[in-house]
Amino acid sequence: MNSTSSDLLAPLDLAFWNIETAEHPMHLGALGVFEADGPGAAGHAYELLAARAAGVPGLRMRIAGVLVPVGGAARVPVTEFDPLDHVRLTEPVDDFHAAAGALMQRTLDRARPPWEAHVLPAADGTSFAVLFKFHHALADGLRALTLAAAVMDPMDLPIARAPKEEPARRRGLSLPFPGMREITLGDLDPRRYPDHVRSVVSSATQAVAIGASVARATWGVRTSPALTSRASGTRRTAGVVLDLDDVHRIRKTVGGTVNDVLIAVVAGAVRRWLDERGDGSEGVEPRALIPVSRRRPRTAHPQGNRLSGYLVRLPVAEPDPLERLRVVRAAMDRRKDRGPNRGAGAVALLADHVPPLGHRLGGSLVGQNARLLFDLLVTSVPLPSLGLRLGGCPLTEVFPLAPLAQGQSLAVAVSTYRGRVHYGLVADARAVPDLDVLARAVTEEVRALIAACAP
Repeated sequence: MNSTSSDLLAPLDLAFWNIETAEHPMHLGALGVFEADGPGAAGHAYELLAARAAGVPGLRMRIAGVLVPVGGAARVPVTEFDPLDHVRLTEPVDDFHAAAGALMQRTLDRARPPWEAHVLPAADGTSFAVLFKFHHALADGLRALTLAAAVMDPMDLPIARAPKEEPARRRGLSLPFPGMREITLGDLDPRRYPDHVRSVVSSATQAVAIGASVARATWGVRTSPALTSRASGTRRTAGVVLDLDDVHRIRKTVGGTVNDVLIAVVAGAVRRWLDERGDGSEGVEPRALIPVSRRRPRTAHPQGNRLSGYLVRLPVAEPDPLERLRVVRAAMDRRKDRGPNRGAGAVALLADHVPPLGHRLGGSLVGQNARLLFDLLVTSVPLPSLGLRLGGCPLTEVFPLAPLAQGQSLAVAVSTYRGRVHYGLVADARAVPDLDVLARAVTEEVRALIAACAP
């Protein structure tokens, strides 16, 4: 295949494509719940999704290997595209999340465009849900939102600004060279070199600094066995809905950002969950990876993942909910001061320094060691404030679902939609059979914070 005529995967896309296994699929998801306007609403939604998917170019792209660069891959359009290979209508279900968990554990067909949409009618006929699944190599959270919105009912949206031209990808620095003397920190000062060499040295210096931060982040790790697991290949999901006004009330009392509050809620919920299941929270301080998008919110291109992140130790062992929030806020402030391109949380940027063949050959090794980098994922997925509809039926709830890395038991994704906060929880079903307890603990933690903020 001629790579010049296709959309080459960015290094991080390649990493997601190559670390996938049958037990650890690398697709993200979203479970949207719609209010049904009649007994045939789910069937009508299925027909609309299938019809509209055929007209969305991004949904016709599959992942295929390329000759150059060696080990690389690209998104290429399929010549024969059947939406019914991707859009399915299930039998009526009693529990949307139970059905979503079973569907999330199934890998996507890698020979076809890697996405699916499952329409789930409610057994009582009052609602239906749609579970979208997109492989992380096909789309990140923002791109997945764009693709899903393209099959919703048309609505007036602000015109997206044209994206700025991406700078040329920096090349990694191969060291050592024959006869090279020992390099000092002064030698690595980018100001001493012309532009091209300066960019190479800066890139290599950044990689070395991130690697060192990752190594330091493993020192003195105090996590819980409940957050790590052997690969079972099973999935369980749960959802929690909070009032955004409650979150703002807490934020205004303590300070910080809405995101600080939402992360602190996760810390408190994990504490309650560990104590209730008998594992104990004493001394537990798990590392949470907080992804940070490196693209403009309204920019759908380039399609590849543009992610960095912050690594924060959650104060699970701290008994006071307000102190947990203060610790999270201080930690996030420190990370933001340094920026998303530095520190252990920027580990995703290291993918840029690995050649395509390295991703292909080393993907399984990276996947097996994900738990050495962080203990759980806590990510935020932006949603439009305008109400979405499908077949005239309003979207009332939407739960983002993150992929689960190998050796980890829990991933948390959060979205704010029309005045409410939606937590989407994904867990290894065997390691976390009590995910409902954790979901309940999220609500309890918010109540505890509100009570602590009361005069």
